Amino acid sequence: MTDLPASGIHGHPHRRIDGRAKVLGTATYAFEQDVDAATYLYPLQATIARGRVRRIDTSAAEALDGVVAVLTHLNAPRLADTDDKEYAVCQSDEVAFRGQFIGAVVAETQEVARHAASLVSVEYDEQPHQVVLPDDDKGLDDPDEVNAGYPSDTAQGDVGAALADAERLVDETYSTPMEHNNPMEPHTSVAIWSAGSGDGDASLLLYDSTQGVHSVRRTLAPVLGLKPERIRVVSPYVGGGFGSKGLPHAHNVLVALAAQLTGGRPVKFALTRQQMFTLVGYRTPTIQRIRLAADGDGRLTGICHDVIEQTSRIKEFAEQTATATRMMYAAPNRRTSHRLARLDVPIPSWMRAPGEAPGMAGLEMAMDELAERCSLDPIELRVRNEPDIDPDSGKRWSGRHLVECFRTGAERFGWADRGEPGARRDGDWLVGLGVASSTYPAFTMRGSTAEIAYVDGRYVVRIGASDIGTGTWTTLSQIAAEALGVEVEGVRLELGDTDLPMATVEGGSSGMASWGSTVVAAVDAFRDRHGKDPEEGATARAETPEHADRKKYATHSFGAIFAEAAVHADTGEVRVRRMLGVFDVGRIVNPPTARSQLVGGMIFGLSMALFEHSVMDARTGHVVNHDFAEYHIPVNADIADLDAIWLDHEDTNANSLGAKGIGEIGTVGSPAAVANAVYNASGVRIRDLPITPDKLIAQSGSTKTGSPQSGHM
Repeated sequence: MTDLPASGIHGHPHRRIDGRAKVLGTATYAFEQDVDAATYLYPLQATIARGRVRRIDTSAAEALDGVVAVLTHLNAPRLADTDDKEYAVCQSDEVAFRGQFIGAVVAETQEVARHAASLVSVEYDEQPHQVVLPDDDKGLDDPDEVNAGYPSDTAQGDVGAALADAERLVDETYSTPMEHNNPMEPHTSVAIWSAGSGDGDASLLLYDSTQGVHSVRRTLAPVLGLKPERIRVVSPYVGGGFGSKGLPHAHNVLVALAAQLTGGRPVKFALTRQQMFTLVGYRTPTIQRIRLAADGDGRLTGICHDVIEQTSRIKEFAEQTATATRMMYAAPNRRTSHRLARLDVPIPSWMRAPGEAPGMAGLEMAMDELAERCSLDPIELRVRNEPDIDPDSGKRWSGRHLVECFRTGAERFGWADRGEPGARRDGDWLVGLGVASSTYPAFTMRGSTAEIAYVDGRYVVRIGASDIGTGTWTTLSQIAAEALGVEVEGVRLELGDTDLPMATVEGGSSGMASWGSTVVAAVDAFRDRHGKDPEEGATARAETPEHADRKKYATHSFGAIFAEAAVHADTGEVRVRRMLGVFDVGRIVNPPTARSQLVGGMIFGLSMALFEHSVMDARTGHVVNHDFAEYHIPVNADIADLDAIWLDHEDTNANSLGAKGIGEIGTVGSPAAVANAVYNASGVRIRDLPITPDKLIAQSGSTKTGSPQSGHM
């Protein structure tokens, strides 16, 4: 284990190759693409949660100087495929949620487009709506499967008997709110439509802020009635994604429709921050009933994790909230379930560590409660329930060093100083320590292709991958250079364009393992064909190699998250003074960018624990805190001493590169670690995230002193 290793399985630190361009402002993001005669789009959005557009009057907007076109369901080009209702933009008068696109204005400037949009008059036939997740199981649906293809429900053994016979039992409900991923760069598209000279000649050039150019093309082609090769998507630089840019959304279709009305002129569209809260996905709120049965020694005899969450009435997205519970700890009797409330709300989608982040928040808070009821140290409880094999699949672990993460972190963090709840005080602050496990699947996705070419004395690596700010420009160049036996400067990487070979989406922390393995395979093919002294123009390509032994193993990343929280005894304010993450994530390619990802993930989890909450107005179907003034996230003043380290274990059972994903493992476990630290500090257990001062004070019964056992601060 090491902090920033200079060699070995964790590679060599290297400055970001794209860093200079980003600092100088020469890195061209989607909206900044230099196109001739650009026009600008501002959308028309529904102001009701459910119903129909009875009448829409665009005459005042159309009469405004500078307006190029006004798009509504009355004049929108017809889409070829409207089965996916998210993409059936302006194809009917139906309104399925507040904020849905019902049209757009295209104008010479952004200002004119926005003003013209305000002049459009709309009348509705409004219908009753339901937008709040119910806390009971009435009217809920049982999905066939949840995200990533997991079964909705699982069962092993006799959970009922285990719960009834338990010597120690936790039976509590934990909840997490709706949260919105808000990358620094908003979702943006620039569309250029060419009608062509005949049927089948139309084409679309799309500059897009996306985590996967090829997935955008593959998804939009049937919707727009174009062959995939007639769509080109370009995205060399992306200002963050957090999962929300992992697939196209309705705005991609809207801008493509609008571009068909401009006579070939480009149409630019960047969502406002407020629009981001409606149109590009969010993390579903969850209500999780977790029951843990254990014997007198703290060994689990039964686990039951039942989840209620929401989806849109027009499109199902079932988050895999309970799936981590299926594999995390050993227990002979286990059951998990997911139930969906179909509501008149925008469509949920991927948000960093979908499923694992909220699900492990609930499970790891429950484990902390079980440890207390068993009079065990929270780490010792987890060690006693460490499974030898994956309890869900029955497979051997490709590599699982979670106990080592706990032992290493406990020593570094000073875990031995942890006292009883409410026992430590620093002036007006109550201080406590918390810990939680973290896990995330180690995906390696098949289906990418990389090409190596020798041009002008340098090796050119071409792959249609994405860099959403994680460091792909640098790490893929490093992998290629190492495989080729040259310095990084001897490699030129090309990515972010569907004109390049196919690459899978940057999602599920799968990018480096998938693309890196593909690049190494392409280098091997190049050397086999051309040797170490290639001629000018020599090329070779290869697809992602199949790892023969991978199916024999359960492949996951693991981590232990430690947190120290201080709770003000008078106000209930929470300050996280320290956090440490110790991770088992295989080979690290570039230590500085890896640490950045891990620490960033921990901040993401801290934010989930203490700040983030999208507040839905039940009367209007409107997220009322839809900006950064009211949607709270941590700022520099909220982040004190954070560190992330990793163990010295590569995992060649998972893939040939030995690397496992690091983008989301830092987030999972962090909310529970903070929540558990808050409890240890205050003696007040908050099971409803985020933990805010009002909740602490309401449950404490006193803002001064009191018995932790009685729930007082």
